[in-house]
Amino acid sequence: MPSTSSDSFVALLLDQTDDGVTSAITELPNDRLPDGDVTVRVEYSTLNYKDGMILQGLGRLVRDYPHIPGVDFSGVVESSDDARFSPGDRVVLTGWRVGEIWWGGFATRARVKADWLVPLPESISNEQAMAIGTAGFTAMQALVALEAQGLDTAEDRSLLVTGASGGVGSSAVLWSSLAGHHVTASTGRSQHTDDLTSLGASAVIDRDELSENPSRPLLGERWGGCIDAVGGDTLAHVLTEMTSGASVAACGLAGGNGLSTTVIPFLLRGVNLLGIDSVMCPSAHRLVVWDRMAEALTADGVADKLASMSTTVGLSDVAELAPQILAGQVRGRTIVDTAS
Repeated sequence: MPSTSSDSFVALLLDQTDDGVTSAITELPNDRLPDGDVTVRVEYSTLNYKDGMILQGLGRLVRDYPHIPGVDFSGVVESSDDARFSPGDRVVLTGWRVGEIWWGGFATRARVKADWLVPLPESISNEQAMAIGTAGFTAMQALVALEAQGLDTAEDRSLLVTGASGGVGSSAVLWSSLAGHHVTASTGRSQHTDDLTSLGASAVIDRDELSENPSRPLLGERWGGCIDAVGGDTLAHVLTEMTSGASVAACGLAGGNGLSTTVIPFLLRGVNLLGIDSVMCPSAHRLVVWDRMAEALTADGVADKLASMSTTVGLSDVAELAPQILAGQVRGRTIVDTAS
């Protein structure tokens, strides 16, 4: 990695050529940073599914090049023009399309709008913040939304988590079990059964159970709630098996953004479909979600479980891992140590 000074920073810089999107570790002067209220010394970011798409030039998520991806980061404030933040404050950022329309976290320095930052709770380290990251934040946001709709911890109302081996899914298993819910985890990777059980899943089922087209618009009542991190046919199937008045918090598109269903689950069983948008989530609600995660981390052994879900890599490893995360070959969370 190139050396840096107070006048420059290192980044994974993307560019667009006739052959597609290319990437390289590059040293840049600070004046290349976008305009913003707060400059942050980035310590950690994460490699998410959306990052994988951006690195591969898929989905037209990025329109302007050169570009620095990385949809989240944690670090320390270096300078601020906003009274809410001072040098030395630890902060975290998820969402706001950073890493898409704004230079993101795959760099040792970032400059962003103050409204996008959240003060990091004292009990959460910068590295733990990215072990949580966008995926963990989205999972807790979904759980909070389900509980607001009346999700309870009754043993006969199992909470289903789809895509449970991924970043959002594994985080949802952890947060939900810590809150006392009886969690059924759905995964296509049977080798991860023990891992999901250790995170708190009461049962693990194969995703094929939820992948077939339902034979009827309503099947037997099976789930008291669902955090769906897949979408597509899986979501359509799950809707037919919800109990009366139950809610589904949908936050994933890995199975596609189409939804082939009927109004029957909504009319005859009163099923609620909740869309979870972790990108434009208001700052006040972000604080609520981060405080809830900070509280969860105080329980014995939780910090170790969070660490077990994560693998740390350097900036130079990110481009190589992008195809693997798109192929679903990466388990849990991938933390990016921007200094290595």
